[in-house]
Amino acid sequence: MSESLPVLFVPHGAPTFALRPGEAGAALVRAAAGLPRPRAIVVVSPHWDTGSPTVGSAREPETIHDYWGFPAPLYDIRYPAPGDPALAGAVGGLLSRAGFEPRLDPVRGLDHGAWIPLRLMFPAADIPVVPVSIQGSLGPRHHFRLGEALAPLAEEGVLLVASGNLTHNLRDFQVASGNGSGTPDYVPRFADWIWDHIAAGDTDALLDYRQRAPDAVRAHPSEDHLLPLHVALGAAGRGCRAERLHQGVDSLVLAMDGYALWPAQGLENRGD
Repeated sequence: MSESLPVLFVPHGAPTFALRPGEAGAALVRAAAGLPRPRAIVVVSPHWDTGSPTVGSAREPETIHDYWGFPAPLYDIRYPAPGDPALAGAVGGLLSRAGFEPRLDPVRGLDHGAWIPLRLMFPAADIPVVPVSIQGSLGPRHHFRLGEALAPLAEEGVLLVASGNLTHNLRDFQVASGNGSGTPDYVPRFADWIWDHIAAGDTDALLDYRQRAPDAVRAHPSEDHLLPLHVALGAAGRGCRAERLHQGVDSLVLAMDGYALWPAQGLENRGD
């Protein structure tokens, strides 16, 4: 049996994270260095939001610069990882068997939620990447089921990377940066609540975070940047072993925590 892979939830921060990765970026580099080399990567980013689950099947996904008003060097970056149309078809099959109605998109590239963390973790860009969209209006349970459908990928040597941020309130960024008030108290408080419930295996609370977590609506006025975490939780499954890769805040309001979630059935295959 091949070495087991975890499911990763990683931050992608503001676009400038690509230029100034700091401690969070270093944590992603370390995490990738400690993993077996995956044969391919499936990446879920909040910056691809579609009405139904959609899988990118391009042979050569373009690097999408889906942001405006940032430093010029950000627009010169390319992440030329190949695609994998066959794997995209297999991902679509997994989703279909789970009751979803997926589409394949033969031209979709990699948005900054995908390529920024992947460029840090796998800078050679020599591992095939297949993107999968979220459905931002459908909530945590939908995305947990989406993750459950993708769980078999780990046994095939495919690394699932869910990219987002534990807090994401851009209005609060404007306020905090404008008046110099610093990071609002809710940012680390909400991030700690999420970690505490992941570490405790309290999936039900995480699925109901909007009702149970302190400052949940302020941390996420819209849910898109947290829903990839629910995909990761579904793929890792109940009883997974959680590892906190990083804890910290960037751009005043973005909790940059990352996790490795080791599925229970794969723990016996780890070397530690």
